[in-house]
Amino acid sequence: MGHTLVEKIIGNKVGHGVKPGDIVTVPVDWCMIDDIMAPFAVQKFEEMGFSKVAKPDSVVLIYDHFLPATQVDDSRHFRVADAFAEKYGIKNVHRTDGICHQLMTEAGYVKPGDIAFGTDSHTVTYGCVGAFSTGIGYTEMAGILGTGELWVRVPESIKVEIDGTLPGNVMSKDIILRIIGDLTASGATYQSIEFAGSTVEAMSVASRMTMSNMAVEAGAKCGLFAPDEKTCDYCRIEYDDSIKALRADDDAVYSRVIKYRAEDFVPVCACPSLVDNIKPVSELAGTKVNQVFLGSCTNGRLEDLQAAAMILKGKHVAPFVKMIVTPASRKIYRQALCDGTIEILSEAGCIITTPGCGLCCGRGGGILSDDEVVVATNNRNFLGRMGTSKVKIYLASPITAAKSAIAGTI
Repeated sequence: MGHTLVEKIIGNKVGHGVKPGDIVTVPVDWCMIDDIMAPFAVQKFEEMGFSKVAKPDSVVLIYDHFLPATQVDDSRHFRVADAFAEKYGIKNVHRTDGICHQLMTEAGYVKPGDIAFGTDSHTVTYGCVGAFSTGIGYTEMAGILGTGELWVRVPESIKVEIDGTLPGNVMSKDIILRIIGDLTASGATYQSIEFAGSTVEAMSVASRMTMSNMAVEAGAKCGLFAPDEKTCDYCRIEYDDSIKALRADDDAVYSRVIKYRAEDFVPVCACPSLVDNIKPVSELAGTKVNQVFLGSCTNGRLEDLQAAAMILKGKHVAPFVKMIVTPASRKIYRQALCDGTIEILSEAGCIITTPGCGLCCGRGGGILSDDEVVVATNNRNFLGRMGTSKVKIYLASPITAAKSAIAGTI
C-alpha cells in the first residue's frame, strides 16, 4: 500500500513507515513563535523547569500582529520575547520584517520535507513548499523549546484534484473558498488536504500559499503541495531526487477524493460571518462597501498587489470608500515600490501601511463600526474580528477586492 504526501514527510522524519492514526514523536525542524503568544510560551517554558532551549537555531521569533503597537500592553510582548531571545541565544528574531507565515519560507527557513510548528493556526501555510506545518498552543511550544520534539497523530488525507485552465478573473483565493464551502468549516478536521492536478501544477508558489493558508478554515491539520521546480527555485535549493520523491504514491489511500474542473470556478466571497458561507460574486453585486483590505498572510504577496494594481491603474477608489493595502513583508513592499505597483495603488487613493498582520487581526488600524461593510482578502470573517460584532466582513480575492473598491459595491 502506497503513502500519501503527509505520511511520507512524517515517515521520513521518524525513520519508518507510518499510517493514519499512528502516534509518533517527531524531531522539529522549525518552531515559530509570534508576538501574541511569546509571553505565554516563555511562562510555560519556565514553569516546566527547562534550563536551556534544546535547539535555539531552530526557533524563530516574529513580531507581526502588534506592530505598530496599538495598545499600551503590546510592548510587554516585545520585551518578554527579547529578553528570552537574549538569555537563550536565539538569533532568528524578526521585529519589523513582515508577517510570520510569509517570512518562514521567504526568509529561507522552512524547506520541502521539513516539520514545523507555530503558535498560530495559519502555520499550515508552509505546506505550499511541501512541508508538514501546523499550529499549536503555547504549552506545546514550550515543550518543543525544551525538548526539540513533539508527538503527532498521523492524519488521514483528502485529495483535491483540479485540472484545466482558470478563467481570467479567478484566483487561487476563489478556489480555496469554493473548496471550503464544499467541505464546510469542519469537513477536513484533523486531516491533510493534498492539492494536485494540472491547475495546481501551473500555479505560482504564492498562489499555492493562499490555498495552504486557508486549509485550516476547513479544519485541516495541514494543506500540502508536492514540491516541484518552482518550489525549489523559491526555496533556493536544488531539485534533487530527495525532493522529487516527496509526492504521494499512485496507490496512496485517501479518505476522500474531490475533483474539480478549473473552468467551472467563478469569483466568490465568504459572506458574514462564516468562512464556509460561500456565494458567487454575481449574487452579491451591488452590496454597498465602506472599506477594502488588501493584505494578510493569505493575499499580501507581490502577485496580489500587482493584480489589484492592474485593476486600479488609471482609476480611483470610490468616494467614501477606504482601501487599505498592507504588504505581507518588507521584501514584498520593496519589490512593489521598485516595479511601480505601490505608486499605482497610491495614486488610486489606497492607504499603504507597514508590512504586518494589520487589519486581519483587528489591531493594525482600520477597524470598522456597526453595520459597515468590508471586503477583505484575509482568511477569517468572524464576528468582531475587524471592529464591532455588527461589522459585515466579506472575504474575496484581490481582483474582486480592487473592483469593489472602484465601484463602491461588491
